[in-house]
Amino acid sequence: MSVGDGTYLDRIIVEHRNRAASDRRPLEGLLEEAVKCQAPRQFSQALREPGLSVIAEVKRRSPSKGDLFANLDPALLAEQYMRGGAACLSVLTDGPNFGGSSQDLEEARSAVDLPVLRKDFTVHERDVLDARLMGADAVLLIVAALSPDELATFFELARGLGMDSLVEVHDESELDTAVQVGADLIGINQRDLFTFEVDHERAVRMAKLIPDGVVGVAESGVRGPEDAMALSEAGYSAILVGETLVVSDDPGMAVAALRGPV
Repeated sequence: MSVGDGTYLDRIIVEHRNRAASDRRPLEGLLEEAVKCQAPRQFSQALREPGLSVIAEVKRRSPSKGDLFANLDPALLAEQYMRGGAACLSVLTDGPNFGGSSQDLEEARSAVDLPVLRKDFTVHERDVLDARLMGADAVLLIVAALSPDELATFFELARGLGMDSLVEVHDESELDTAVQVGADLIGINQRDLFTFEVDHERAVRMAKLIPDGVVGVAESGVRGPEDAMALSEAGYSAILVGETLVVSDDPGMAVAALRGPV
């Protein structure tokens, strides 16, 4: 485990692990329900289309900035994103820190035909199964928050359910771990989850380290078309954008601007 004492990430992961430890629902029952769900939409495949793909995020608040759009309508926002050309959605389901919920994901996914990532802190098999039960097509696995065994277990469970895993890394060592587990969808998060500061050059620096055949996703700190263009030129297939879109006067137009000429 690479979580440091007293950091933001440490605190939030402890919250989620404590919640998971108190959850007594049998895994077998959840798995039986999950395998009966309608087949997931193909998240990773949607990001392999020509041009820069945008994963547009439904995000009510940020721990560092507070409320962004606390009263947003997930269905309406999802429709605006789709009209702007978003390839996929990302929906925050963490309540205490981001104001999200499973209902946000369900409403957003029902409004469009785009694949949806459950954006949350996955720390237990139940989190993967719950993601499938609420309709998510992909889960987020943060290397910094998991042991190698946990990462491999959750990755294989998601794959067995037909879901994609966005494996999130922050440095070269974590990237190696993601590659070793077999990840074909890797996110480079420019936000340091220990300090919560954004390094706007991190994704560009690390782009050349992403193996051929792996879909690279640049996360956090995308402020507008100029950043998007730089990341596309660096070799990224996709960008995941939340705050910039949520606070925009016209989220659909903002998505279109990030995609650039198509």
